[in-house]
Amino acid sequence: MLLLLLGIIVLHVTVLVLLFVSTIVSQWLVNGEHTADLWQNCTSGTIFHCVASSTNEWLQSVQAMMILSVIFSVL
Repeated sequence: MLLLLLGIIVLHVTVLVLLFVSTIVSQWLVNGEHTADLWQNCTSGTIFHCVASSTNEWLQSVQAMMILSVIFSVL
């Protein structure tokens, strides 16, 4: 029983770390000189230029759900 509880705790800590990393990390998608993530899109040609991610409703809802999941997982 103690081994099962330890396994569940390790699984929850692993999921929490992966959630933080996936929310915070930049460059989810790297394609040559173009990088994109949940928060911004960057182009690194002669000038490094970053713009905010598109304002699609689905992207804003994903951003909100990621932030809420981090907050609720900490609580």
